[in-house]
Amino acid sequence: MNEAIPTQHLHGRASSAAVIALPGTEALADGLAARLSAERLTLEHRRFPDTELYLRVHGAVEGRHVVVAAHLHEPDAKTLAAVFLADALRDLGAAGVGIVAPYLPYMRQDARFQPGEAITSASYARVLSAAFDWLVTVDPHLHRHASLEEIYRLRPHVVPSAPAIARWIAAHVERPVVVGPDEESEQWVRRVAQSVGCGHVVLRKHRRGDREVRIDPSALPAGGAFTPVVVDDIISSAATMADVVCLLTGRGFRAPVCVGVHGLFAPGAMHTLRAAGAARLAVCNTVPPALPDVEVIDVEPGLADGVRQALEAAAVLAP
Repeated sequence: MNEAIPTQHLHGRASSAAVIALPGTEALADGLAARLSAERLTLEHRRFPDTELYLRVHGAVEGRHVVVAAHLHEPDAKTLAAVFLADALRDLGAAGVGIVAPYLPYMRQDARFQPGEAITSASYARVLSAAFDWLVTVDPHLHRHASLEEIYRLRPHVVPSAPAIARWIAAHVERPVVVGPDEESEQWVRRVAQSVGCGHVVLRKHRRGDREVRIDPSALPAGGAFTPVVVDDIISSAATMADVVCLLTGRGFRAPVCVGVHGLFAPGAMHTLRAAGAARLAVCNTVPPALPDVEVIDVEPGLADGVRQALEAAAVLAP
């Protein structure tokens, strides 16, 4: 799985891949560079006295395909740096520039629910698509879109979290049954349960606001000797997961294990889950840093494979 990226015939000339990190993403960039046998470029960054951003790339860029590692879970503060860096890399002669963003933000506002609302998923897609040639991400929040290609104009490569989550459940949970809190989670829950070889159930969620939800318990079986594993793509306020945990314990199940693909953790989220009765909590390492008592599911090998595919496609598609 960790073989080196081919370094010849990229963009019609002898070339090689290089990896560079946005601030705060150095550990991911180091891991990707090691797995891909790619050079690790460094980025000098600081703020001017008026808070404007200064960036300087250290290392050879001309003729190379550059991978930008970016944690974008605080997108308003980080996206402009990503765009500036991509523009600088192209101006320095990079043959291609792609971005690895394990968590892809601004995916939930995918329709105009009230008059005058901004459809930010489409707006954000236009920004990244204008800056980068390709994108590697983990399980974006697709609800009303069948795929990222519907709104992104770059080449997206989606890394599924289900294999890594399934391995973690199989290794750490005795007699699991996978539970999805709503219809949106069904795509992850089904794949995870199939990989583990266990049963699953998907509930229905009725949202009353950004922080208030109601779970329909009609699909829940009676409790028993199984350990429920609640799986969702995003843990933000944790209100949905906490409601499901309460329902499960009320039905006589063992204290549930909670698993999230992307752990955003709004203030108070951990307390909400613990107070509801969650026994354990694990998240994929798509959003740093891990909180105390939160177990980590490693998706970096899948990200490296996604980058490998993106670079191979860039070599084929380059003029």
